[in-house]
Amino acid sequence: MDPFESEAQLAQLGALHKESFSWALTCCGGNWSDAQDVLQTVYLHILEKRARFGGQSEFKTWLFSVIRNCAAKEMRRQMIRRVFLLRHEDEQAPPSGGMVPGASLEMAEFQNAFEQALNKLPRRQREVLHLVFYEGLTIRAAAQVMGVSLGAARQHYERGKSKLREQFGSQVEEPEHEQ
Repeated sequence: MDPFESEAQLAQLGALHKESFSWALTCCGGNWSDAQDVLQTVYLHILEKRARFGGQSEFKTWLFSVIRNCAAKEMRRQMIRRVFLLRHEDEQAPPSGGMVPGASLEMAEFQNAFEQALNKLPRRQREVLHLVFYEGLTIRAAAQVMGVSLGAARQHYERGKSKLREQFGSQVEEPEHEQ
């Protein structure tokens, strides 16, 4: 018996794996180990049919919502464990990657500075910008993933963009799809 609703959903899940990990990494504050655990938990929930796609939104929007909810639950669990058990976990840095072949040192430095600036933004600003810039979602779809109103998502998007423009000027380009 196939645990997935359809082969098409299984194919979509596979096609979205890299983007899903990128989103999980954002939801987990850049911690690779946590992002891997969250994504594995999400896949298990889908496999066990504890998370089902109902068709009310696009599959990607639904999947990113499941990832965000699972990551939030995991972050709360870790916070409680740290507070009550006084456990301090070492921060895990992402594996140091080299430059993309053919990329200039200047571009690699800009990308690194941009990612650091993005990670310093407030959580909701960071999330909406990640979903729009990196995942190609509209602001409306990002609002659904984040569980906020469209107006709130637009406000976080504009504020985050404004802060990045202050730091990087005209180097921040707007995605070319509907808002």
